[in-house]
Amino acid sequence: MVMNHMIQFMKQISGRFISNDYTSLSDPHQIAYLRNLQREIKKNDVLNIPFDDLQVVVFDIETTGFYPYKGDRILTIGAVKMVGDQIFEDDTFYSAIYSEEGPSEKIEKLTGITKEQLMKAPPLQEVLRQFYQFAKSDTLVAHHSNHEKQFMKRANWEALKTNFQHRILDTTFLMKPIGPELNLTSLDEYCDYFGIYNEQRHHALYDAIATANIWSEGIRSVKQLGYSNLNDLYSYLANEL
Repeated sequence: MVMNHMIQFMKQISGRFISNDYTSLSDPHQIAYLRNLQREIKKNDVLNIPFDDLQVVVFDIETTGFYPYKGDRILTIGAVKMVGDQIFEDDTFYSAIYSEEGPSEKIEKLTGITKEQLMKAPPLQEVLRQFYQFAKSDTLVAHHSNHEKQFMKRANWEALKTNFQHRILDTTFLMKPIGPELNLTSLDEYCDYFGIYNEQRHHALYDAIATANIWSEGIRSVKQLGYSNLNDLYSYLANEL
């Protein structure tokens, strides 16, 4: 089990830059921006940055389902910036993504997202461009991040013809030394455990803010346990083998 956590973590922090195909972009400024973004992400050594100085963008997506390679798509993206355990709730990003097809009745009821909202939204390529301008080269954080990662990989390839480049860390990684016996899974369970109020569940921005609060609680807890950076946590997992 510990080995699986270590493998997952190394996948989260590894930056892979396989494709430089920008043929879907006609604007040379966008191409130059993405190439520069690649270079900046490569330079970031997030493992050894002290927790107090670690800049992250916590994000969440609402989707039509769970399987991006079977036709499910992103409906909305929400994000908020953090440094250390400090959340900047006035520095946020939120956008719906254009689609002529509305969500299913079940998803509309769950999220409140309507076909009319999607019809008025910018296209995927524009939303991704805006999101990356917001996030810059900061490390991304998500709750159960594999969901976000798979959809972002698919969206990047579909809209930009390039691989998803940002590192994503999972909030649950911070919980390994805090309370391995807690067996928490869902966002709701984590919020209940930490006493976090989520203003609107299944809204990408409010879920991102709730996730940011979980990350903040995790940062404070691991610092109290004596961990200074992500590399310390990696060493902890290695020693558990």
